[in-house]
Amino acid sequence: MLALPLKKENITDEGITFLELKLGLHELGGSAPDCRFLLDNTRPDKSLAGKTTHRIKDGDIIDLTRRMDATGKLTWDAPAGEWSIMRIGYTCTGAAVSTSSNKWQGNVLDYMSRGAFDFYWNDVVEPVLKAAGNHVGTTLKYMETDSWECGGMNWTDNFRREFASRRGYDPLKYLPVAGGYVVGDVDVSNAFLADFRKTIADMVADNHYARFAELARQHNMGIQPESAGPHAGPLDGIKNYSFSEIVMSEFWSPSPHRPRPQDRFFLKQASSAAHIYGKRIVGAESFTTIGPHWNDELWRNQKPAFDHEICAGLNRLYFHTFTCSPAEMGLPGQEYFAGTHINPQVTWWNESAPFIDYLNRTQMIVQNGTFIADVLYYYGDHIPNVFPYKHSDPAGAMPGFDYDVTNEDVLLRLNVRDGRVIVPGGIEYKVLVLPDHRTLSLDALKKVDELLRKGAHVIGYKPERCISLTGGGKAQRQFRKLADKIWGTDVVAVASKGARTYGKGTVAWGVSAREFLTGAGVEPDFAVAGNDGKADFDYIHYTLSGKDVYFVSNQTEERQKISCTFRTSGYRPEIWDALTGTIKKAKAFTQGGGRTQMPLTFEPYGAMFIIFDEPISADEQGTAAGNQPDYRPVMEVAGPWTVGFDPRWGGPESVVFPVLTDWAEHADERIRYYSGAAIYHTTFSLDFTPATDRRYFLQLENVKDVGIAVVKVNGKNRSVVWTSPFRVDISGDLKAGSNTLDVKVINSWYNRVAGDEIASGTERFTSTNVVLQNDFRGVRTEKIRLEPSGLLGPVRIMEEELPPMHTGGV
Repeated sequence: MLALPLKKENITDEGITFLELKLGLHELGGSAPDCRFLLDNTRPDKSLAGKTTHRIKDGDIIDLTRRMDATGKLTWDAPAGEWSIMRIGYTCTGAAVSTSSNKWQGNVLDYMSRGAFDFYWNDVVEPVLKAAGNHVGTTLKYMETDSWECGGMNWTDNFRREFASRRGYDPLKYLPVAGGYVVGDVDVSNAFLADFRKTIADMVADNHYARFAELARQHNMGIQPESAGPHAGPLDGIKNYSFSEIVMSEFWSPSPHRPRPQDRFFLKQASSAAHIYGKRIVGAESFTTIGPHWNDELWRNQKPAFDHEICAGLNRLYFHTFTCSPAEMGLPGQEYFAGTHINPQVTWWNESAPFIDYLNRTQMIVQNGTFIADVLYYYGDHIPNVFPYKHSDPAGAMPGFDYDVTNEDVLLRLNVRDGRVIVPGGIEYKVLVLPDHRTLSLDALKKVDELLRKGAHVIGYKPERCISLTGGGKAQRQFRKLADKIWGTDVVAVASKGARTYGKGTVAWGVSAREFLTGAGVEPDFAVAGNDGKADFDYIHYTLSGKDVYFVSNQTEERQKISCTFRTSGYRPEIWDALTGTIKKAKAFTQGGGRTQMPLTFEPYGAMFIIFDEPISADEQGTAAGNQPDYRPVMEVAGPWTVGFDPRWGGPESVVFPVLTDWAEHADERIRYYSGAAIYHTTFSLDFTPATDRRYFLQLENVKDVGIAVVKVNGKNRSVVWTSPFRVDISGDLKAGSNTLDVKVINSWYNRVAGDEIASGTERFTSTNVVLQNDFRGVRTEKIRLEPSGLLGPVRIMEEELPPMHTGGV
């Protein structure tokens, strides 16, 4: 209980902006939002308009706790004047588990309390482990918890003691800030609130996630919690990751709930934590969606999302969601409210092997590599601190250079060797970049001083503030003196752009990491000629057994022919295609100056590995103009088509399509609402004579909605294709005269479930808990839009065009 003097001369209209957020009472909205505005009052807060409060000196606040008896009665002879009596207590937030099974609903845990975690462990986890018996630590090796969905929390039974231990002062006389008062001044109050949130985050890390890891290790198990957002709870995301054996994040397929890239992709923080702490596996809850169910188009939605996050450091995918539905539930059966649904109940499961093979081949390589980056970005010590997606690029490294992100925990453990900054995980970076809000802790500033004296290169404006009350005025004076020593005192110079030598190192400001590196003569690690954007193409670079390994992704829906430059030479490049498992030695490349230039062709949302494996002499170059062929159409297979549907799912056994038609627009409800496989059959005669030195391909062009097709020509060559343009090598299958073509096309459950909801007939073919007419918020919509389905073509025979000879240089 505190007594606060209320004096008229201390009335102020400058209150603490966004107080409830600064107190950690709520999560910030959005996905991995920038929370640095909580450090001060620079962002206007409309809720304070027309309101006043009192500014109170901390020395004027009286602690009345000992004057209150056990019944809550206060006995105090108050001095003259007006006083506010503040009695401080705490209670449960009322936050409930957001996604739970039927009987597991209830309040969330107190993440700041070791005792609360132990109670849950003993009450829930230990019985499960006991029942698992000998499987614990062998078959059952890891435990996971979902991402933070707890809302806010800011107090627990020993919080005051923990705060004093961690921050070095008693928070008691600053607690009136929680009631809307200003203690000292606005800057002091905001500094206290920054210390307050930092303490919450430290306690979440140490009393929840560290304790989780400790108890798991007692059973020879590891942990892989999604402990770092993207919801902006009171978290230091990277610090939380330090306790995990497998660093877990999440990414989403396009979804009404998360439509933009910055709302869907979050892997950079997780992969950075793995790199800086020396952890091998970077996992993710993958392909998450909240919205329409079963509307999966693998090549357009899932594949580019996977490739995007591979470029951000993902190396192990965890399907979201793989539902186990009992047989008595029927098909498609019981499903989670969120997708993407990948399990044996989906229509395309029996033809999913090529899709899963692609994921596995890609992950096999990147799991075994050592990440290469030039830039290490320090993201500050403010709370919440959850890093967004790779392309946010606060260091200004992209395009051409990659980076990792570090927190204060690892910053304080950095070392320097030969001018490069080294993290505990062993990776070296050419430059360290500081956050641009000109705020550091005193410990961080001291570390920057040490790194520079050892020869590091650091980019960052002169820090102006240490937003903390730890150490009092002495710490603030130390901070200003050391900042002046490193950056100098020329106000104009340090406000714009410049650089200076400090110790054995260099500190620069007003430049991006990319500008700094190229200015120092460092070539980009990867470049696409004529394209300086970040979004169209992405890459990631590893070394594997001493070899340079690049994964390059076309993030556009168009076929792209580009010229790429890699910062390596002396080895022949090979093209590894994870779609097919094929490896080809590059025929077109030039090397010089430590770089390799080569032309590459990417199909829509295509990707490939470029691996520099075989040593070559300095004068050995490729001679072809391209590494991949082009294709020209030589004939269209126009039909008509006899299409066979499965009557068990309401389709006609056989129907003729004079031309290729979208099932969803067909007049026959049996076709319009059909889900599953249908086989297209036609015959055709070649209207050209195949060249003996050419290869020929069948190109389906447009397959909906899942985008999986199985092709047979003359009863042979059962090939499964699932990526645009759905091209199949049929060179050995064509013959003079009549040829037969069978194409099995599979669409998702969406249209059949929709038909069962809205069709005029009474017969239902599907059984599921999902209601498509409810949108992602559970609100009933007026109309269900069917998904385009079937083979839409045009179906053409394509002739491979071999590239001509090539000359040129880097």
